[in-house]
Amino acid sequence: MSAPLRVPPGGTIGIIGGGQLGRMTALAAGALGYRCHIFTPEPDSPASQVAWRTTLADYENREALDAFARSIDIATFEFENIPLATVERLAELVPVRPGARALAAAQDRLAEKTFFNDLGIATAPWRPVRNLADLAAAVEALGTPSILKTARLGYDGKGQTKIEAGTDLAAAWRRLATDTGVLEGYVDFTHEISAIVARGQDGALAAFDVAHNVHVDHILATSTVPAPIEAAQGAQAVAIAGKAAQALDLVGLLAVEMFVDKQGRLVVNEMAPRPHNSGHWTIDTCRTSQFEQLVRAICGLPLGSPARHADARMTNLIGQAVALGVPALAEPDAKLHLYGKTEIRAGRKMGHITRLSPLSGS
Repeated sequence: MSAPLRVPPGGTIGIIGGGQLGRMTALAAGALGYRCHIFTPEPDSPASQVAWRTTLADYENREALDAFARSIDIATFEFENIPLATVERLAELVPVRPGARALAAAQDRLAEKTFFNDLGIATAPWRPVRNLADLAAAVEALGTPSILKTARLGYDGKGQTKIEAGTDLAAAWRRLATDTGVLEGYVDFTHEISAIVARGQDGALAAFDVAHNVHVDHILATSTVPAPIEAAQGAQAVAIAGKAAQALDLVGLLAVEMFVDKQGRLVVNEMAPRPHNSGHWTIDTCRTSQFEQLVRAICGLPLGSPARHADARMTNLIGQAVALGVPALAEPDAKLHLYGKTEIRAGRKMGHITRLSPLSGS
C-alpha cells in the first residue's frame, strides 16, 4: 500500500455542495485549522456562510471546476445528487474523498442494492423497473404493499410512491416521471436504525454508536442513542457498515440505514458516503463528531474517538418547526443548531436540537 496522502492543517478542503452538511463540515474543519472552499450553484448557501471562499457555478461548469481544483488540496462532497462526471473530472486534478466509486454506488438504487447483495448483505426484495410491463411483473413477484422509487435523485420521500392492492400502475409509473425505477418489497419492521463508520486513508475504522431513527412523512424526525436494540444487533449493524466501507475502499464516512424486522434480522435500506442527518447528535455527544471525523479521514489525520459522553435525542426542525429552536435555548440540556436558511418551506430542514441526558448506566 502506498503511503497515505496527508493534508496538514493550513490546507484547503474543497466541498462540493453548499447545504447544512457542508456547513457543519466547514465548521469542524475550521476548528482544526483548515480553510474550506465551497462549490455550489446556490447563492447564500448554508455552507458558504461559514466558509473561506465559494465558487458559485453549475456542477457541470468545467472551467469553474478546474479553477476550483487549483485552489484546493483535497475535495469531498456533502450530498449524492451531483453529477458523477463532476467528481470524475475533479479526481483528474486533485484527490477526491470518498471518490467516484462510492458516489456511483450510492446515487443509483439499482447499483446500491446490487452492491449489498453481492456482499451477502440483506436488502428488501426488489426488482428493476424500466417500463409499465416491468412494474406489473414486479408487483406480481413482490406483492403489495410495496414501494416504487426512482433509481436516482430521490430523498426524503421524494421520487417514490406506495403501491397497494388496486393501485393504478399506469398512473403510478407516470407520476414517477423516470425511465428507471425500482420496486421494493415491504419490510415489516420494529425499528429503523443507522450505523455510521469512518474509514481512514490507512484503512482504520471507527464506528459511532447505532442510532434509532423515527421518520415522519418520509423525513427523519428524531435520532436517539442508545438505540433500543440488542447489543448483538448493534454490533452486526456496525459490521455491515464497516464491510461496505472496506469493499468500496472508501476514505471518509459511510452511513448505512437499516430496518430491524420482526424476526430481529437487519435489512439494509440505503447508504450515504458522507455525513448523515442521523449522526448530527455526535456534535454535542461524542469526543469526535462525524464532521470532524470526516475531516480527519480525508486529510490523512488519525481518526478520533467516537465514544459518547451522554445519551442524546436529536430532533430535526423542519419547516415552521424552526420557531421551536430559540425557545429550546432555555433548556439546560438542549443544544441548538440552525443552518442559516432564510426561506422556510414545508419539508425543509432548517436546523436541529440535540437534547442530552446522562450516559446510560452511569
